[in-house]
Amino acid sequence: MGEVRSKDGTAIAFERSGEGPPVILVVGAFNDRATGAPLATALQERFTVFNYDRRGRGDSTDTLPYAVEREVEDLEALIEEAGGSASVFGYSSGAVLALRAAAHGLSIPRLALYDPPVSADGGAGRLRGDLAARLAGLVEEGRRGEAVELFQTEVVGLPAEVVAQIRRAPFWPALEAMAHTLVYEIEILGDGSLPPELAASVEATTLVIIGEESSPFIREKAPALANVMPEARARVLEDQGHDLVPRVLAPVLEEFLADQEDGPDRAGR
Repeated sequence: MGEVRSKDGTAIAFERSGEGPPVILVVGAFNDRATGAPLATALQERFTVFNYDRRGRGDSTDTLPYAVEREVEDLEALIEEAGGSASVFGYSSGAVLALRAAAHGLSIPRLALYDPPVSADGGAGRLRGDLAARLAGLVEEGRRGEAVELFQTEVVGLPAEVVAQIRRAPFWPALEAMAHTLVYEIEILGDGSLPPELAASVEATTLVIIGEESSPFIREKAPALANVMPEARARVLEDQGHDLVPRVLAPVLEEFLADQEDGPDRAGR
């Protein structure tokens, strides 16, 4: 395990494994580096993989007030640790963070995004504008379970009865422990839409990966996001949903990340 210091002093914990070109894994809501660990193991024979805890979770510390720019700086510190340039894989809301970091100008030659839950078609987003404030209020009042429920119903889109079942699951306390970071996810997602000009500013060669069985919103909007980005293509993974399945995903990432010479194929497969 290693640690880097972000510009604001926050300690970002990471695990480094393997040898080869560097790639950094950026996970999404309710996740810490344990989520990325199986994928890191699958990639480590060909890449040096940096699998980290985003601020406010796992072994990383936190510094308030939160701003998306601070998380971009966290990723920048990891890229410096990797040698000054690194490919990045982002998952779910972590994919949106990775895209924002690339748009910010970080040295990211290759960008892989799995199920980014945003649109970039210039239309209004699907998330309510008061969502971050509502989540923050619940966390401040100690109602962390209700914050988790709110995120799962209004952001993830799970039916209330399914969330009620999840609340009885043994992993529920771990979800509550990360409840404060749900506000961060909403800051990253905004209303669920990205300005088309922001997506269009990403110069990294990009692969947008979509699970064939992921939500209808992602299946519709993620390919359209790739069309807005100048050096991007989309690829649908058959029989896959929103979960990361390393045995399916790793070969796709290996092919994309190792193929540094070819430009993007907009037709995609």
